[in-house]
Amino acid sequence: MALSAEQIVTLIRQHMDSPHTSRLPVLVVAAVYEAASAYLGEQALTLESHNAADSQTHSLGDVMITLVDETNVVTAYEVKMRRITINDIDHALPKIQHAEHTVDNYIFITTDVIQEDVIRYCAALYETTHVEVVVLDCLSFLRHFLHLFHRVRMPFLDAYQKLVLSESDSAVSQPLKETFLALRRAAEAAE
Repeated sequence: MALSAEQIVTLIRQHMDSPHTSRLPVLVVAAVYEAASAYLGEQALTLESHNAADSQTHSLGDVMITLVDETNVVTAYEVKMRRITINDIDHALPKIQHAEHTVDNYIFITTDVIQEDVIRYCAALYETTHVEVVVLDCLSFLRHFLHLFHRVRMPFLDAYQKLVLSESDSAVSQPLKETFLALRRAAEAAE
């Protein structure tokens, strides 16, 4: 029996509650696009190294999305395991403005509280940048996705597992990989 959307959110939250998990929210976003690519007509580009700065890789963010069969980034995700500040947004604006092609969305994903002033600041940027800039909570983003694309919730979980297991040990440690497998086995056994 497949896990419910809420059981998957709980499983991912438990995994992210482990130590040294800064790469996991990036993998959540990438797995969402891997699972739903056919439905969205969009795909995630190959992830850059977890410790490579955007300035070194010339990337717009941690996860970059293109239309299927195209190379122009239409959405960029920047993922932080901390609170997003106005300074973070201001730091991203030059990347957006100097991108080779028009970016439709620049999305910050956080595992922390989202402050009202940051939400208002992002909303006001559209008038001058013509780019939708927003800050979203990682687990709320995942929850919404799993309910919206309910039929691909298990492909999401499989994609997440594949991404976790294929990451270098410096990005996702072997104990963290084993923790995920144990959590998943326990969740599926409880079914």
